[in-house]
Amino acid sequence: MTDFLDIDKTDPKDLRKIIDSAHSMKKARTGQLRGTLDADQPLANHMVALIFEKPSTRTRVSFDVGVRQMGGQTLVLSGADMQLGHGETIADTARVLSRYVDLIMIRTFEEQTLLDMAEYATVPVINGLTNASHPCQIMADIMTFEEHAGPIKGRKVVWSGDGNNVFTSFAHAAKQFEFDLTFTGPPPLDPHPSLHAGITIERDPAKAVQGADLVVTDTWVSMHDPQSARERRHNQLRGYQVNEALMAKAKPDALFMHCLPAHREDEATSAVMDGPNSVIFDEAENRLHAQKAVMRWCLGV
Repeated sequence: MTDFLDIDKTDPKDLRKIIDSAHSMKKARTGQLRGTLDADQPLANHMVALIFEKPSTRTRVSFDVGVRQMGGQTLVLSGADMQLGHGETIADTARVLSRYVDLIMIRTFEEQTLLDMAEYATVPVINGLTNASHPCQIMADIMTFEEHAGPIKGRKVVWSGDGNNVFTSFAHAAKQFEFDLTFTGPPPLDPHPSLHAGITIERDPAKAVQGADLVVTDTWVSMHDPQSARERRHNQLRGYQVNEALMAKAKPDALFMHCLPAHREDEATSAVMDGPNSVIFDEAENRLHAQKAVMRWCLGV
């Protein structure tokens, strides 16, 4: 039994196996209809619980479709269905669920909820997102970069914006996959101090993106942020918008990524998002393939 909780908690050799497996599974589906089942059906007779305390589009659909393509079945549960931590303890919930299902994916708020689920479950647990990290997204991003530009080892990745949970997983990946990571953003939105030793911080976005192989950003505001916080973040981050002028300072073939959903003309312009360097929709698709590879790795199938 193997959990997938964070990129920095997973051996680099296993991370590479997951990425290579994702590439192979995607290639095997080339030319097939979207609803076609995978030939080997590795999750046949497996039940997977998908728990969403936080709402989702890409995570929900990609995990659900991925399980079904591999021959398994899903049980989708919302926070209201589960009432995690509001009555029955997370530990007891994990013990009970483990009697019913073969694998648990949880998308939640507090990292401790994920850790408690993993500690007490007797089946593998996958981190679908917490306020602290988003490892499945970054596995899809690594896969996408390598599809378009070859091995990511030794390349320069620049993150422009908020040092949030997605950036944290990028920082974990930089160490495990051995690429250079630069953060450019305002000091109040710096990534966690524990990450600073492994990254470069450059306040001037124009300088930051020089020589970049990949430029990445994310939404400036969360759906849960109050209006006052939204206005403050817009003021803080306005100078870090990824637009055509900024991309022109990176390498000519530099890729652009955004994990979506996006607020167009805020963190990135439509000209960049729909431009020739953008791979955002390949990135979204690859959530499906990368997560299928993660599930197979967790279950050893």
